[in-house]
Amino acid sequence: MRGMVISAWSRAQLETRHTDLVDQLAVFDDDDVVAVGDGSIDIWDSWPIRTRDGSIAGVCGHVVWVALAAPSVGDPGLRHDIAEHRAFMYRDARTGGHGSFDDLGPLFDDGAALGSRQWAGSTVLDGERLTAFYTSAGPGFRQRLAAATATVECGAGEPRFVDWSDHVQILEPDLDRYDAADQTSGEPGFIKAFRDPFPFVDPASGEQYLFFTASLAPGASTTDFNGAVGVARRVGDALDDWELLDPVVTADGVNNELERPHVVVRDGRYYLFISTQSRTFHPELTAPTGLYGFVADAVLGPYRPLNGHGTVFVNPPSRPRQTYSWLVLNDLSVVGFVDAYGFDGVAEEIVLTPARDARRSEFGGTFAPTVRIELDGDRARLARA
Repeated sequence: MRGMVISAWSRAQLETRHTDLVDQLAVFDDDDVVAVGDGSIDIWDSWPIRTRDGSIAGVCGHVVWVALAAPSVGDPGLRHDIAEHRAFMYRDARTGGHGSFDDLGPLFDDGAALGSRQWAGSTVLDGERLTAFYTSAGPGFRQRLAAATATVECGAGEPRFVDWSDHVQILEPDLDRYDAADQTSGEPGFIKAFRDPFPFVDPASGEQYLFFTASLAPGASTTDFNGAVGVARRVGDALDDWELLDPVVTADGVNNELERPHVVVRDGRYYLFISTQSRTFHPELTAPTGLYGFVADAVLGPYRPLNGHGTVFVNPPSRPRQTYSWLVLNDLSVVGFVDAYGFDGVAEEIVLTPARDARRSEFGGTFAPTVRIELDGDRARLARA
């Protein structure tokens, strides 16, 4: 579909940010870092199983989360190379508000998923049928959007995901709007993107959309820092019946990665949130790792930066990589994961350090403490305690 209004996140908008007025997450300590399960695995990007309207689904009477997971050994910077989707059943709240989780194991049947490993996605429950959208990664850094469906069975007090369909590729770049995202080598933060599918049903029209992290095609951008939020519209009932549309937000010359885009509707407005890191901003710009966002009056925009500059909240300066990969839920609670929470920003970054094994103690690899945000028109901020 052509003729859409593409919203450009500009340097001028970002630079209206006054750093002393931007909300910062509180510093947390070891008591806030509660391992998932028996502590033998790391998790990072996570999302709950939800219904079509974005509400958290009841799955056999429980809340079930899916997360990227890998064994918690060795270099945490290499976890992306072996990532798989794993399901966790939420049990209860512990002292201090931490939830306990039962590990339900890998979401997909062994060897069934596309790609050499899987990156972030979303899961939607419609009746007893689960649809899993995910990023098929590999070989190299090639990324495509994929999906499969399963039936949910309840037994022995926990859900099982059975009768999986064939896994199919549902979208690939069209190359005149989006980069091919097929690099054979690269460095985290600086590869091109076609990943992180997020399904969304527009309450105004009932139409289904799929938002994703993208990069502009070389002919559509002016620099290598050319991140975008892409979108597709569903045009049929099959898993791969999607029409690729123009991106809704571009960050040409601003940022290389607008990760895990997702939309929340509040008071008739559409709030589009992304996570991004300090090191993926253009070298001429300085901005912290944090949750950023945009707002529009219609699902396809035009979108304008929240707070005028796009920043919702950031990590504390003393712990610049404390938390990452945030997801704003319909009730405006926000979940992320504990990243390099021991990293104080003085030494070289964990992902760029050759001797990373020595820094495993700095890495959390678990759910971060939940926070909340408040929305008021074009404004967004951390909720007051």
